[in-house]
Amino acid sequence: RGWRLIILFCMAVAVARAQVQQEPSLETTEATGINITCSHPKIQTSETIYWYRQLPGREPEYLASVHKESRKLPGIAGELWVSADRRWSALRLGGPRRGDAAVYYCERH
Repeated sequence: RGWRLIILFCMAVAVARAQVQQEPSLETTEATGINITCSHPKIQTSETIYWYRQLPGREPEYLASVHKESRKLPGIAGELWVSADRRWSALRLGGPRRGDAAVYYCERH
């Protein structure tokens, strides 16, 4: 039986034009893959999408950035996807463990 893993999200809003939207929270069981999505419908051509996570009691940690192409993230056993129109991105954790429970957030700039 797997541990219950709770992943929390926060909305990252740097300035009005850089708004993104995320689900307030998601949960999964240990080793069950999960997609964490981020909507950025007003993204500009020159902007890049950045993903971070903050483990309990720690500083935020940069995970990856993406402009147009999806990429694998071997350090966290995940993938970062971006839609063809760049209006949304998703961080997929393929086999999350208890230690992956954190606040995950994205931003664009």
